[in-house]
Amino acid sequence: MARAAASVAAALLVVLGVAASVATAQMETCSGDLPPVLAANYSGLACQPVWNNFVLRYHQDKDNVLRVVLSTMYSTGWVGMGFSRDGLMVGSSAMVGWIGKKGLPHVRQFALRGKSSSKVVVDRGFLVSNDHDHTVVVQQAKIYLAFQLRFSYRLTHQHIVMAFGNSIPVKNRLTRHQDKTSFTFDFTTGTYGRASVDGSFPYGLRRAHGALNVFAWGVLLPIGAILARYFRRMDPLWFYLHVGVQLAGFIIGLAGVVAGVALYNKIQADIPAHRGLGVFVLFLGILQVLAFFLRPSADSKYRKYWNWYHHWAGRLALFFAAVNIVLGIHVGGADSSWKIGYGFSLAVLLVAVAALEFMLWTRWSKNSTATPTY
Repeated sequence: MARAAASVAAALLVVLGVAASVATAQMETCSGDLPPVLAANYSGLACQPVWNNFVLRYHQDKDNVLRVVLSTMYSTGWVGMGFSRDGLMVGSSAMVGWIGKKGLPHVRQFALRGKSSSKVVVDRGFLVSNDHDHTVVVQQAKIYLAFQLRFSYRLTHQHIVMAFGNSIPVKNRLTRHQDKTSFTFDFTTGTYGRASVDGSFPYGLRRAHGALNVFAWGVLLPIGAILARYFRRMDPLWFYLHVGVQLAGFIIGLAGVVAGVALYNKIQADIPAHRGLGVFVLFLGILQVLAFFLRPSADSKYRKYWNWYHHWAGRLALFFAAVNIVLGIHVGGADSSWKIGYGFSLAVLLVAVAALEFMLWTRWSKNSTATPTY
């Protein structure tokens, strides 16, 4: 029994010794030297443990060139450090490093345009750097991701996102992260904390941008078009309702566009398809407003061409607005309530249009009298 007790005690001492050495290593992560290959370009950096066993070494010179070495324990996979304008992952740009299956180092910039793997786009983003200034080194079960970035201003409080994944990227396609975090880091004092609450400002702008545009372009303006096509027998009431609803929809939609511009100026989200479609739809909407003031009289020889222009510009605007709403919900990472809400509204409008179109063609087949133009 005494011999067994001694063996157990010895084993416990070994375990405690190993645990103590690991804890000491983690507590003294800034005391170790950088790998010799990094010493030339990355010596003299300030050092700060930031998250789990991640250590951030950094220095920003008078030309606003930021040198960074991010280190952590490593066996396989990738590690990344992102720079965000609002504390959110979506819209940020990240430097990511890994050792490939053939043992070669890889460092690439990624634009984090969404939460799915397909939205994490390699060689895109707003960070300015020279590829030859980046390197990845693995030494003693640690990975060192070193890179240099040039900014147009001196970094102070900066939103940082960090993540790591256990799988080696294939064809520069990042796998889903194993863990992640976000915080603000002061590059002048070396202090850091959780992501600041001003991130609620972009969240509010994003909600306002989405809600205003869904209500305007996805609900009000389609209703105004329905009034013009299917309720002309209520002359002239249909016309005043059509103009009133469309004007209200355009004003609310314009407010949504303004919110979108403010959101873009805040986070610089790299979503050109959504932004381009929005500009195109707004252009068509402006043409429709101008059409009201340029409307020729009912007996004018140009009235037929005006009708073509007004009808088809309106239909194109509503179609591309619907496409852009779906795209915006997708790239904005909206929860299921947005998808269900807009999906339900769109389904109701489509069913109503199908029923009214059937009634209209049934009535036309019985009475070939032309409906009034507008």
